[in-house]
Amino acid sequence: MALAEILNRVRAAERTAGRSDGSVTLIAVSKVQPADRVERVLAEGHRVFGENYVQEAAGKWPAWRDSFGPLELHMIGPLQTNKAKLAIDLFDAIHTLDRPSLAQKLAGLQQARGSLPRLFIQVNTGEEPQKAGVLPADLSAFLRDCQAMDLSPVGLMCIPPEGEDSAPHFALLARMAADHGLTGLSMGMSGDFESAIAHGATHIRVGSAIFGARTYSPA
Repeated sequence: MALAEILNRVRAAERTAGRSDGSVTLIAVSKVQPADRVERVLAEGHRVFGENYVQEAAGKWPAWRDSFGPLELHMIGPLQTNKAKLAIDLFDAIHTLDRPSLAQKLAGLQQARGSLPRLFIQVNTGEEPQKAGVLPADLSAFLRDCQAMDLSPVGLMCIPPEGEDSAPHFALLARMAADHGLTGLSMGMSGDFESAIAHGATHIRVGSAIFGARTYSPA
């Protein structure tokens, strides 16, 4: 599916939801995609991309920034604390602030560096034991801890459980964001981004619907 078609669907979903054109940022998820596919999307003029792996992003995006000019890069995968310093130099936003140890690491880096990328707190809306993220019941305390460390998250992120209706998870995330005065909502992927937009998403993360199926290298 072409970038233009996805953008048309995003704009249509905005209008259906009574939202202004351009109120939703499309993050093109380029993790483990062949370079030629990413360069085609860059050549079409898209400038907002998402990556899951710090080292992979570090190996390709500096050169693309040199070639294509300013762009936004979003970290949407789990962030190890030992990769945090590299991540804050590379990314414009981190969507996966998910635990106290990472908050403490980022707070220390902010003190040393003076600034951080925009931060989204990942919420485990399905309360899945195998999945990262702050539990909904713990969000208020986690936000207080972040603010005590001078961190200022701009929004929340979720990945609904696979095989479940995403809509209740999007609605829950939107309520939690509103309750805490946060304006950013990172939610919705290739199969459900229109529902996410209906529930107030400000950022959607779409990969395979833009680039095609991924081919993973052996671990």
